[in-house]
Parts: sequence; C-alpha cells; structure tokens
Amino acid sequence: MKTTFGKAALLALSIIPVTSFASHWGYVGEGAPEHWGALSEENKTCQTGMNQSPINIETTLNAHLSPLEVHYSDGPVTLINNGHTIQAGLKTTTADTITIDGKTFTLQQFHFHAPSENTIHGKHYAMEMHLVHKDASGAIAVVAVMFNKGAENSDLNKLWATMPEKTDQSTSIAAQMDLNALLPGDKTFWRFSGSLTTPPCSEGVTWIVMKHPLTLSETQLKKFTHTMHHDNNRPAQPLNGRVVVE
Repeated sequence: MKTTFGKAALLALSIIPVTSFASHWGYVGEGAPEHWGALSEENKTCQTGMNQSPINIETTLNAHLSPLEVHYSDGPVTLINNGHTIQAGLKTTTADTITIDGKTFTLQQFHFHAPSENTIHGKHYAMEMHLVHKDASGAIAVVAVMFNKGAENSDLNKLWATMPEKTDQSTSIAAQMDLNALLPGDKTFWRFSGSLTTPPCSEGVTWIVMKHPLTLSETQLKKFTHTMHHDNNRPAQPLNGRVVVE
C-alpha cells in the first residue's frame, strides 16, 4: 500500500505531535475527538475521512494472510510524556523491523492508550499498545497489542519504572528490554486499512491487530491512567464498507 504523507502526518508518526495546534486537541472538552476535524485545516481528515481508525472488529474475512515477520533486536531508549500518551523512542538507526507482503517497515516509536482504541465485538481492553512502523516509501503500518487486567507484566515494568509524570517531560530508559516480550507468542492477527488515531488522522495506514492479548496488573494500569489524568482513546469509527481480513 503506497501513500503520500505531508509534513504534519510525518511529524505525527515520530511523536504524537507537539505542534502549534497539538496543544488544542485532546480527549476531553473542546479539544475532544468529536471536535478534532474543526480545530485546524490540517485536521479536517479526522472529520471527512472515510477510512478512519480505530474500529470495532466484528465480522472478518478469511484471506489466508501470510504470517507477520517480526525482527526486533533493539530496545527503546527514551520515554516521553507528550500530554496525549506515554511514548517510547528508538535509536535513530534502529534495527527493529517487521515484514508485511515482502516489504520491510522500520519501527519509529510505540505508545499506549487506555482503554483500548480498537474494540473486538464491542469490547474495550484495559490498554492498547501501538507500534508505529514506516517503510522506505513513507507508508505506515501499526501493530496493535491488547492488554487485559491480570498478572503483572514484568517487561512493562521496565518502561513504567522511568515513566515521566509531567507533560513534555522525557526520560532515558535504563533497563535493557527485549521488545519481543511485549508481543504475544501467537502472532495471528486481523488486518485492515485505516488511519492515524490522532490528528491529523492521515489515512492509508495498514493496521495489524494482534488477536491474543497480554496482561498488566491493576497497579500498572493505574500508574498509566493517573499520569494521563483521563482516558486517551479515540472512539471507534465507521467502517464505511471496509473489510477486516485474517
């Protein structure tokens, strides 16, 4: 899937944007998701787009998809609280990649939403992680991993240990962590075409939603939600005829 992104969209992929208009969008009040499209000309796709994310996954088509190839060898090096999420950054020359349809996508960053943005049969999970990738042409692929409340996640603790509590605060990740541990062992997935779930809501994004969730403890979830101060999930968007394949 090829798509062309403007500067605003590319910025949104490197960091959920901290730009002149970013301070006006959020998840509550006048900057809530239902108002994003009216906040800026750059955000109009949030309102007019026909292939928006997240979605509710209800009916799927068996398309005999090729397995997702994951090649994660580097770990994250920074965490930033940008006021919208907690986001992990990689080394500039990271070797972390995935392969979809023979194309290589390099991991740009990953971040979290609580509760989940995508839903399965109308169900929200406690938290959702988005691993944002980009290929050489600029096309975007997001791998989404769901988390249920349950057993403590020891690998998540390596991130949470240095979670920045204040907006625009950044910290270094001291612990070495294996990113593969934040993926389920069974990597079967649903796939659909969608968008970024934050302004400017650019479309043409390949979504890979892992079928099998991980767990995090109530304490781990509360640490994230306390830091965010409110839910940070965009509501599910209309399918508009799109098909979810598996």
